[in-house]
Amino acid sequence: MRTGTAALFLAPFLILSGSAHFVLTDEYIGRDFLQSWSWETANDPTHGRVNYLSQADSMNENLTYATDNKFIMRADSRNVVSPSARGRDSVRISSLKAYDEAIVILDLQHMPEGCGTWPAFWSLSQQGPWPNGGEIDIIEGVNESRENLASLHTTPDCQMPPPRTMTGTATSTNCDASVNYNQGCGVSFAKPASYGSDFNSAGGGYFVMVRSKTDGVRIWFWSRYDPAVPPEVRSPPYPVLFGSESIAPTAYWGQPEAAFPLGDQCDYESHFNAHSFVFDLTFCGDWAGSDYPNSECPGTCDDYVMNNPQAFSNAYWEINSLRIYTPQ
Repeated sequence: MRTGTAALFLAPFLILSGSAHFVLTDEYIGRDFLQSWSWETANDPTHGRVNYLSQADSMNENLTYATDNKFIMRADSRNVVSPSARGRDSVRISSLKAYDEAIVILDLQHMPEGCGTWPAFWSLSQQGPWPNGGEIDIIEGVNESRENLASLHTTPDCQMPPPRTMTGTATSTNCDASVNYNQGCGVSFAKPASYGSDFNSAGGGYFVMVRSKTDGVRIWFWSRYDPAVPPEVRSPPYPVLFGSESIAPTAYWGQPEAAFPLGDQCDYESHFNAHSFVFDLTFCGDWAGSDYPNSECPGTCDDYVMNNPQAFSNAYWEINSLRIYTPQ
């Protein structure tokens, strides 16, 4: 983990009204993940057919590896899995640090794809217990999905207004995790290549989550070769006026793909606190398993995952960087 203390100043007329400046606090690249994240090995809370490995075991199996500028986590793609096993070997990691208000920039080269998969990049309350303190899903999808789904999952009394300023489409507006089998309040992205094989074929891209008490939670996405990628997102820290290193959303970012305003219908203080970040890859389970019959994937989800190792050669995360900015 590399820690930043300077601030990047953007010209005031470009900053969206009411936006605070956030300074680079932590940067995770390559081997930084090995020292600053924990490998979780408990049973999957979403009931997936997965066997999460420790850091040592996943590195021995070559399911976790890092260089100076890359970090990769993948599923096992070599072994047929015994019916009596927990599931296919995979990785779930969480950040040791927790963050409250923040801007998070993920430069992602590749995400897991394919039938039976359920990858996610998300955050949840470090204090807990879930759903106290909230959950924010930044990247999530199942099977052969092509559009990313961003969601909030909270304690009761958190609703999203149907009309809001974003390019994505609301799939649900009640964020209460106890309603509709923990569906949460979701937004399906509108931009192409935001998820799965389309995302990977396009060379990956950038996800930015902005979380603040005044503006709620907003998530932007740009495909890697989109000419509209803001320079401060593509190559942070971006040296502009005074050579500082902070960031704030600007008018040039355009509308977010997903917006979750927090206020009278969902107050920040009672629903959210400091979050740890999580990358994981599970299989089947509550969502991928229930969606599987509608996905045009072969056979049953459990049978496919346990008996077709070669199908998971593209089930991996390849992370270029994760940068986290907090208010100055």
